[in-house]
Amino acid sequence: MTEKKTTDAQNRATKKWGDKNKDKQRIYRYRSYARKYVRDIATADDLKELSEMIQVRLDEME
Repeated sequence: MTEKKTTDAQNRATKKWGDKNKDKQRIYRYRSYARKYVRDIATADDLKELSEMIQVRLDEME
């Protein structure tokens, strides 16, 4: 069985987008890390602390 290989054109397009959108990439990466941490790693105490931090941040944004 053969693997489907990404074309050179697609690789170039992906790199070009990444080079132009570094901030977006960083946001996507951090969001992914945060979700994985909450879903798979954090303890109950960690989640309580994060909940408090989130509430403070939301209050600051209002």
